[in-house]
Amino acid sequence: MPDRRGPVALVGGDELRPGNEPQDEILVGAANGGPAFVLATAAARQRPELAVRNARSWFASLGLEIDELPATRRSDLTAPGNAELARTGRLFYLVGGDPGLVPRMFRASIVWQAVVDAWRDGAALAGSSAGAMALGEWTLIRDRMPGDTVRHYRDALAVVPGIAVVPHFDGFGRRWVDGALSAAPRDDVVLVGVDERSAAVWQGGAWRAFGAGGVTVITRTDRKRFAHGERVAGIPQPAF
Repeated sequence: MPDRRGPVALVGGDELRPGNEPQDEILVGAANGGPAFVLATAAARQRPELAVRNARSWFASLGLEIDELPATRRSDLTAPGNAELARTGRLFYLVGGDPGLVPRMFRASIVWQAVVDAWRDGAALAGSSAGAMALGEWTLIRDRMPGDTVRHYRDALAVVPGIAVVPHFDGFGRRWVDGALSAAPRDDVVLVGVDERSAAVWQGGAWRAFGAGGVTVITRTDRKRFAHGERVAGIPQPAF
C-alpha cells in the first residue's frame, strides 16, 4: 500500500514569524486549504492564548486559516468532540513551551490518536521547540534550576524513534549536547540539533533541512551539519 503519511516538521524555535517561510509553506501546501489546527499544550503554563493568536496571524499571512484545537488541559485531550475535530485536520502545529507537558498530557489520549490517524492519512504534523521535542522518542527535561544545561531523558511520543530533538541549537541548545550524550539511555541515541527559524522536514520518504539555519545530527561518534535544501542523513524514518 502507498505511504499516505503527511510531512513531519521538527522546528528549532522562534516559530510563527518571518524566517520560517520555507518549512511552513510545505505545511500549508500539505494542508491544501483543509482544517488546520494549532495545539498550545506546551504553552499551557504560560500564555497559550498568545501562542494561538500568533499562529492565526502567521498562517493567515501564508494564506491558511488556522484554529485552536483545545489541548491545554487533560480533559481537552479526552473529550470525544475534540477527537472528532482532530480527525478532520490536515495540519497540526504544536507550539513551544514546557518540554515535559506535551508527552505527559498526550500519551494514550483519544485526541492524540486522532491526530496520528489524520497524519497517517496525509495531514502535516509539526512541532516547534518543546513541540518538536515531544515528537521524538525522548524529550530532554531540565535537571534542576532554570538555566541548568544538565538534561535528563523522559519518554516522549516517539513519532520519530531513536531521537531527542535539541532546539534553539544556534543559541543555548548546543550547550546541552555533552550532558545529553553522557546521560543517553542507549548508545544509539541520535540528537537532532535544529537552529531557530529552521527545521528538519520529512516528506516523501526523506529528511531535508529548511530555513535560515541548519540541522545538526549528533551521535556518540559523529556530528554532521546540513544546510537549507540538503538531504539530512542519520535521522530515522517516522515509526507510526
